[in-house]
Amino acid sequence: MKILPFLLSASLLLAGSIATPARAQLMASEIEAQIDSILPLLTRAEKVAMCHAQSKFSAPGVPRLGIPELWLSDGPHGVRGEINWDNWGYANWTNDSITAFPALTGLAATFNPALAGRYGGALGEEARYRNKDVLLGPGVNIYRTPLNGRNFEYLGEDPFLASVLVVPYIQGVQQNGVAACIKHYVLNNQELWRDHINVVVSDRALYEIYLPAFQAAVQKGGVWTLMGAYNQFQDQHCCHHERLLNDILKRDWGFDGVVVTDWGGAHNTREAALYGLDLEMGTGTDGLSLSTRNAYDNYYLALPFLRALNSGELPEAVLDDKVRRLLRLRYRTNMSPNRPTGRMNNPEHLEVARAVGQEAIVLLQNKDQFFPLDPNRPMTIAVIGENATRPMTVGGGSSELKAKHEISPLEGLRERFTQATISYALGYASGPPQYAQVVPSPLDADSLRKAAVALATRSDVVLFVGGLNKNYLQDSEGGDRLDYGLPFGQDQLLRELTTANPNTGVVLVSGNAVAMPWLAEVKGVLQAWYLGSEAGHALADVISGDVNPSGKLPFSFPVQLTDNAAHAFGELAYPGDSINEVYQEDILVGYRWHDTKGIKPLFAFGHGLSYTTFELGAITLDQKSYAAGETITLTCSVRNTGTRAGAEVVQVYVGKLASAVPRAVKELKGFQKVWLQPGETATVTITIDVDQLAYYDEGLAAWQLEKGDYFIYVGNAADGLVGQRRIIVR
Repeated sequence: MKILPFLLSASLLLAGSIATPARAQLMASEIEAQIDSILPLLTRAEKVAMCHAQSKFSAPGVPRLGIPELWLSDGPHGVRGEINWDNWGYANWTNDSITAFPALTGLAATFNPALAGRYGGALGEEARYRNKDVLLGPGVNIYRTPLNGRNFEYLGEDPFLASVLVVPYIQGVQQNGVAACIKHYVLNNQELWRDHINVVVSDRALYEIYLPAFQAAVQKGGVWTLMGAYNQFQDQHCCHHERLLNDILKRDWGFDGVVVTDWGGAHNTREAALYGLDLEMGTGTDGLSLSTRNAYDNYYLALPFLRALNSGELPEAVLDDKVRRLLRLRYRTNMSPNRPTGRMNNPEHLEVARAVGQEAIVLLQNKDQFFPLDPNRPMTIAVIGENATRPMTVGGGSSELKAKHEISPLEGLRERFTQATISYALGYASGPPQYAQVVPSPLDADSLRKAAVALATRSDVVLFVGGLNKNYLQDSEGGDRLDYGLPFGQDQLLRELTTANPNTGVVLVSGNAVAMPWLAEVKGVLQAWYLGSEAGHALADVISGDVNPSGKLPFSFPVQLTDNAAHAFGELAYPGDSINEVYQEDILVGYRWHDTKGIKPLFAFGHGLSYTTFELGAITLDQKSYAAGETITLTCSVRNTGTRAGAEVVQVYVGKLASAVPRAVKELKGFQKVWLQPGETATVTITIDVDQLAYYDEGLAAWQLEKGDYFIYVGNAADGLVGQRRIIVR
């Protein structure tokens, strides 16, 4: 049986059987020519087999032609442990422990595109070392409600911020010959009823809020794969959707990669074949139990697809387009002649994880300069709260990780604060994480609370480390949070702790906003996210003042749940009636809602304090009027007026005056992070394409740039504006 020479050499190289000199990546034209030569050699059955899974996380190749299998892995913030071939159990390998990077809400809080590139590069190296071809991440679904169980996997509420950060992340992953998989396309903004809820949303909100980060991933990031969402839009499942996949993604955006289902996201052979799906994964089978034939042959794009092709019901061209995309993906990954080898669990990756964690932490409140604590001062510190010791790389659903190590907050504090006497009390307890099930803790809540209060009473300082965790119905796939408050009696515990010792600071570990009825009673609050392997070190770095916090909130914290736009219109807006969900807030998501409706948030989008102070100077524009296709160039001086080195994020928002259509007061259109020594001044230059000021006109199904007056606002948070300039678009 003939084996194509160029395929043979690639497959042997991957197996390590031969050594070949490094050569330049194949040109796109070469790849297409080679794919043209392969397609006639494949049987119809072989082509169909390439379009569906052969195991939980792999799809078959064509051994007789040297076409390798395709191996996928969960991994928006770390490569998941090995899963069994036919079920969701872990394979219990001893060599699949990895570096856990901060979850993506933390990355978003850095407001640092260069760091996003380092993050993606390190993550891609780990995936490559583990011989993965597709890494299932990043996620860019918009933060619409603080109850969404998977918000911690995403990049916040603002489409511009998500669009800027996702591009270097993707490029960093893919430089390692591993495909990033942007997900979940699109409108997958809740876990409750996620497998069938039909989202009703205007085209304007779709294009202005929910699609931009996906478009940036495709057109600027050059992402190689995309995962469809479970939910429906316009009464059609998103994993095989004529408008979303064929029209918008592949035709309008020119996506030349592979569309993958979310696991079990396919529902119909004809729609899967015709409406843009390329690779079907996870359809309802537990392995080999359906029949004596391989159960994967029962997938919608398996034998049913083959039968429809054989009967002429479906055209061969539909199959060939899928196979062309799947071969193109292999040429970019496991058939690339100069694919790097990757690395895993090395000091450089831990340094990246720690650096992201340091920049992610947001100082929300700091009364009486409670933070930083002096690491050289002898004192007694009571560390209280389950999250000070609980592993946070496990749980959460498909993004859970098998980390080689995870430094807890308590470990990090004890390692850094060697002059202090640190005592620990659990304070409260939850049960272990278990997918789609709440397992209560067997410990007595009253006893835990009383012991913690007693410890607080006899300590100089209290550090409460609480928040959420990755249990079901918290920050976890498969279920949304049931309420906005802290779970496990933490609110009551905090009231008692602050009564016993007013010198209390709070470290919130979570991927979501939470209610803070105790905020006025505590001195300081740090938002710490899920920070991965180096969590405790990054936290100790900031708490000790070794690192000045520079994180900014990537989403708004409402005072109460009804202050959030998704919860302002009743149950049909969230969570829906189990059939439909209507996004009645339209384009007014997050800070757009707070600004436009005049609802003061608890903490605004972009908010984040520092141990030093900054002063933003005069704003200068290169001109006063602009036309379509031109670029606005804005400069602004930033001075560190305090006594510590630190970083500030200059944020630029734009709002239209007297618009012909409803608009938010302002929208983020630019930002830049700048590091300054005490007394140092720097000039920040930010450019904005005038075309970014357009709105989506539903009547014309096109973007429209309104002429007239606009305000450009500059500040360090959505509610921290310090200057503005008026411009004209002509």
